[in-house]
Amino acid sequence: MILGAVLAGGKSSRFGSDKALAELGGHTLIALAVDALSGWCEHVVVVGRETAPAPTLPDWPRSGMGPLGGLAAALHHARDEGYEAVLSCGVDAAVLPDNLLELLGRGPACLAGQPVIGLWPAATLEVLEALLHSEERHSMRRFAELVGARPIETAVPVSNINTPQDLARLARKA
Repeated sequence: MILGAVLAGGKSSRFGSDKALAELGGHTLIALAVDALSGWCEHVVVVGRETAPAPTLPDWPRSGMGPLGGLAAALHHARDEGYEAVLSCGVDAAVLPDNLLELLGRGPACLAGQPVIGLWPAATLEVLEALLHSEERHSMRRFAELVGARPIETAVPVSNINTPQDLARLARKA
């Protein structure tokens, strides 16, 4: 079983407003992310927000840890509830490849250009906890390196929406 996790605890500082609530094609980015993961996962949670179109979890061990805090919360939930792995994406990955799980194969694996989009076995939680409690660089790329995640290239890059201009460009393509 795979738990889907939308990592949504960021401050949206480059976007200028809550980008999770920004719309693309009449749907909020957070709803698009939840819907995308729902197609591949038995259950989906949103991490780092109090309200969302799916059950929510707080970041672990606390807010402000970036995407790793969200992934740690999801991996804790996965381990506690008997899931084998977590399929993660950021709230700003509005359009994911239709064959994402096929591309990722067996985890750990993540998209080379966006390591927040990845498949993480629940057993990687111990490595993530150690990283979060260390003085090492706290980044998704570093976590991916530590667990030996395969970086996966995609034929078409997945859009990463950081600014209103990024959203407008993606809307023009749709």
